[in-house]
Amino acid sequence: MPLPDHRAVAALLRQAALDEILTRYRKVERHLKTDGSWLTEADLAMQARVQRELAERFPEIPFLGEEMSEEEQQGLMRHADSGLWILDPLDGTSNFAAGVPLFGPSLALIRGGKAVLGVVMDVMRDETFSAATGRGAWLNGERIAPPVTDIPLGKTLACIDLKRLDKALATRIVTEHPYGSQRSIGSVALDWCWVAAGRFHVYLHGKQGLWDYAGGHVILEEAGGHSCTLEGEAVFNNTLEKRSAICAGDPRLFAEWTAWLNG
Repeated sequence: MPLPDHRAVAALLRQAALDEILTRYRKVERHLKTDGSWLTEADLAMQARVQRELAERFPEIPFLGEEMSEEEQQGLMRHADSGLWILDPLDGTSNFAAGVPLFGPSLALIRGGKAVLGVVMDVMRDETFSAATGRGAWLNGERIAPPVTDIPLGKTLACIDLKRLDKALATRIVTEHPYGSQRSIGSVALDWCWVAAGRFHVYLHGKQGLWDYAGGHVILEEAGGHSCTLEGEAVFNNTLEKRSAICAGDPRLFAEWTAWLNG
């Protein structure tokens, strides 16, 4: 079965985000879920909208959303080989609820044990990243790739989420920091896309969900970037297991960053 056109899927996700997320910015309350993460009306409205529109256009492909129950999610994953949409309706909900303008939806298609299509939108910047296997990575219709750079690791801009790392590694990073400057923007999906676009040189996150990273994973891979877990495994493993992620666009920096983390 041919892949859906990532450009058409990107247009669908973008319009849904403008209608369901942007119109609710600074206008909704947040609530804590049982797992300790935040939920807003925008999360639920966006998930319902995208699920409905994907079902209309691609009725043969089932749908998994972050806001479904774990039982539903696990059941869907058992039958994902022939194709399954994976949606985070609003990655960066805490940013959205607090008024920090860095958030957006992330959508991926997995098939045959691989993530094969990804779309991520930065709602406030109106930037839509998209990619499909063998078709490259794109930002608002223009092809992207992280530039090869001669910047040394010690001068890089790193995106790091410290709170989900092992205490010993987090302490070592804080006290020895092998990079030049560090950020954490609060959206895993955008983290991956910003590495793909060359805005971050290196990246590290200790624990992220499938819906958080699947779309960005395709985008970084198609852009020519590199990733692995802290254990040296492929980040995507076709399960709902939380995964760590080491990323970089430049192959030399990826090798140096990975070596430092494993040192």
